[in-house]
Amino acid sequence: MRTRRISTATAFAVLFSSVVLVGGSASTAAADSRVQVPVTWLSDSVLDGANQRLFLSDRSSGKIVASDFSGRTLATITGLPGVTDLALSAETNTLYAAVPYADKIVAVDASKLRVTAEYPTGEGTKPSTVAYADGRIWFGHGENWDSALGSVDLTGAEPVVELDQGAGFNWSTPPTLHTDPLAAGTLVAVDSGISNGPIVVYDITTGVPAIRVHENTDGFIRDVDFTPDGQNIVVAGRRGPSVAEYRLSDLAEQRVFRGPKEGASIAVAPDGTVATGTADWFEAPDLYVYTRGAGQTGSTRNLHDTTGLAERGLHWSPDGTKLFALHDTHSGPTTPMTILTAPRSYVTTTTASAPAKATRGKALTVSGRTSASLPLPAGTQLAVVRTDMESPKGKAIGSAKVDAKGKYTFKDTPPAGGKVTYKVTFAGNGSYTKSAASASVAVSRAAVSLKLNRNKALYAYNKNVSFTATLGKTHKNRVVELWADPFGADKPKKLVKKAKVNSKGNLSVTVNMKRDTTVTAVFAGDARYAPKTVKSTAYAKVNASLKLSKHYKTAKIGKTSYAYYSKKKNPDFTTNMTYHKGRKHLLTLQLNYQGTWYDAGQQYFGLGSSGKSIVTLEGPHDVGYKMRVRTSYINGSSGDSVNSTTHSAWKYFIFTK
Repeated sequence: MRTRRISTATAFAVLFSSVVLVGGSASTAAADSRVQVPVTWLSDSVLDGANQRLFLSDRSSGKIVASDFSGRTLATITGLPGVTDLALSAETNTLYAAVPYADKIVAVDASKLRVTAEYPTGEGTKPSTVAYADGRIWFGHGENWDSALGSVDLTGAEPVVELDQGAGFNWSTPPTLHTDPLAAGTLVAVDSGISNGPIVVYDITTGVPAIRVHENTDGFIRDVDFTPDGQNIVVAGRRGPSVAEYRLSDLAEQRVFRGPKEGASIAVAPDGTVATGTADWFEAPDLYVYTRGAGQTGSTRNLHDTTGLAERGLHWSPDGTKLFALHDTHSGPTTPMTILTAPRSYVTTTTASAPAKATRGKALTVSGRTSASLPLPAGTQLAVVRTDMESPKGKAIGSAKVDAKGKYTFKDTPPAGGKVTYKVTFAGNGSYTKSAASASVAVSRAAVSLKLNRNKALYAYNKNVSFTATLGKTHKNRVVELWADPFGADKPKKLVKKAKVNSKGNLSVTVNMKRDTTVTAVFAGDARYAPKTVKSTAYAKVNASLKLSKHYKTAKIGKTSYAYYSKKKNPDFTTNMTYHKGRKHLLTLQLNYQGTWYDAGQQYFGLGSSGKSIVTLEGPHDVGYKMRVRTSYINGSSGDSVNSTTHSAWKYFIFTK
């Protein structure tokens, strides 16, 4: 635990961690969450357990953002150009921040979230790292090989700034600094800018740092945290052991945590659990949590989208139950933060595979694997639920067991056809997260007999016609749907009846035939018989009649009645026809010559909204010729296609002197 995360609550958690964490099974944890905090370029972050908040420094915006443990912003402290490192003093409830572009260190009241003091360090000193211990602020200042260690003594009446206190150590960059209340009188300084990764342990009991021990770790060290007893440090870096533990007294390597190639952050929980993250954008996984020590595989997760995790961006909650993981981003208006509610659990992944098709009543095999970075014990049980037409809510059909490699297989004989889904679930426990997978199979069903009468039949306009569907043998479902779809976009398809067929398998519906109509019978299928749909299209004529007027008499020629017109009279032909928007009627005129009827002309005329049209036949008119006329609706040519072609009866007429 580093100073910037220590609190009274954390100290008590250290003392009682063995009591809190040993024994008992973990309850179901709330889901992990991801929030966005308003930080453009995250430089450092600390967790304040006493006040239940996080502090994040934003280098590009020159501000510190304070948020609660849900990620909600509580306050923003601005006017801190280039603010970098942060350190928290639990004993004074003060947050210290290095502000290199203003050559100062500022103090912020961690409760009231306001600046309470500023400590100028001298023109051009550029303090960029900071720590606090025993009444002094320690800071790294300068640039490149002109870097050094300094302090601000707060124990006297006035603050006293001292520079170049590195006890002769040659720093390539301002050292990052780390302290812990349980490591009294100790300041750990790390040169993160050079490949040999030097760590220097200073004795600061007198206020003047003296080198106690230093060693090279062969790596660019990015983060440091103390073990709960304050005796060791755990570091994360880019070379050598990316995550390793060193004894403070002599910097002897104690443990190496295998996992990430490039460690960017480190956090040690009150019970000693180590969490580390990587900033490598392409490395997966990017978070490792070592719940069983360095010799065991860590619990791993992939948290990043397009970036890795931030340097110095991991924090345990004071009780050690949650882990806050900040992401690395220098390009957007916000920084993502993932809040893990069960960070110690090994994340499991379950897969399931089944044949694409199967035969009902015959056994099929489902297989898959439940895997984790720490393999599940052989024999771990997985629950299996089958969902099909007869069990739409799912039916438990037993369990499967994983082998030493996490693989499982089981057989099942599906009693129902159609889509059958097998869901395999690992329930999870105190060590592993829950996971599940599903696989679906298309199981065969028998064909059913379904018939529908009246197909291609032609009916007079407005006739009521009974359509009958006949369903053959099925398993349980005896319901048929009957749909009517009159021709024309203005008349949508409509369900006109849905019911069980009678004892003969019949279901009937009456349709009023004002238009050509497609009737559809639908059987939805059941567990043993496949769905089926049949259609019957019946046709409807229009009402079409023609009336002659202005003739002076009616008389028969042979057996046919003729209207007689004077050659000086122009006949009127009146059509009455079923109206439809845009509909036209075809008027056809024929002449009889030597006993044979010949076409004398035809033309389309528009119908009025009442379905009526009057056409006058103008002269001159030849006398003595038998003539006839009719009106017609022609499907597709009369302006629409919603009815079948219909002709009126012929009307006969003749002109006389």
